[in-house]
Amino acid sequence: MYDLHTHTVFSDGELLPSELVRRASVLGYRTIGITDHVDASNISSVLSSLLEVIGSSSLYGVNVIAGVEITHVPPGEIARLAGRARDEGAGVVIVHGETVTEPVCPGTNLAACSCPDVDVLAHPGFITENEGLLAAENGVAVEITSRGGHNRTNGHVLKVAELCGCRIVVDSDAHGPGDLMDSYARRAVAMGAGMDEKTSNSILSMENISWLF
Repeated sequence: MYDLHTHTVFSDGELLPSELVRRASVLGYRTIGITDHVDASNISSVLSSLLEVIGSSSLYGVNVIAGVEITHVPPGEIARLAGRARDEGAGVVIVHGETVTEPVCPGTNLAACSCPDVDVLAHPGFITENEGLLAAENGVAVEITSRGGHNRTNGHVLKVAELCGCRIVVDSDAHGPGDLMDSYARRAVAMGAGMDEKTSNSILSMENISWLF
C-alpha cells in the first residue's frame, strides 16, 4: 500500500516521523510520503529534518518519501516554491488544492495543474475540466482523499480526472494516528468516490505510483 500525503509535528500533525512510519508499517504500507505544510518560511527546515530520518525509517520496511504540501500560498508563488522544494530534495511535491472547507486562494488549482514540478494536487474541490486537462498534460495527479470535509467533492474530482485522463491517487492526508487507513478503508474511499472494483484495484496498487520513482 501507499499513502503520498501525511503530516507530522513538523507542521500540524500529531506524530513524529518515526512513529508515523512505524504505524504505517504495521498496517502494511510499503511507501509513505511525509508532506508537511510549507510556505517560503519553512520549506528548507522541514525538508532537511525529514531527510534526516529517511534512513532509520527504512528499517521498518517502508520507503519514506520526504516531501512538502505547499499550502495557502499565492498562486503566483507555487511554481517557484515547487521548484525550490525539488532542488532541496523533495521526492514528492503536493499542493493544497481548493478544498470546499478552507479559503484557499482562487487560482491555486490552475497554478498547480500548470506546473510540472508538482506531483499531486490534493483535495482540489470543484476542479474544472480545463484544470484537469492541464494536470493530465503536466503529469500532475489529482487526489481522492479520506480526510473529513475535504472528501465532500471526491465524486466530482474522480469524474473530472477520468474525463481528462489525469493520474489519480488515494491518500489519507493523515494528521493523527487514527487517520492512516487500513486496506479495507482505502478500498471504501476509492469505491465510495465512484470507482468500480477493477479501477480501485488499479488505483490502489503500488504500480499506480511507479511514475514517482
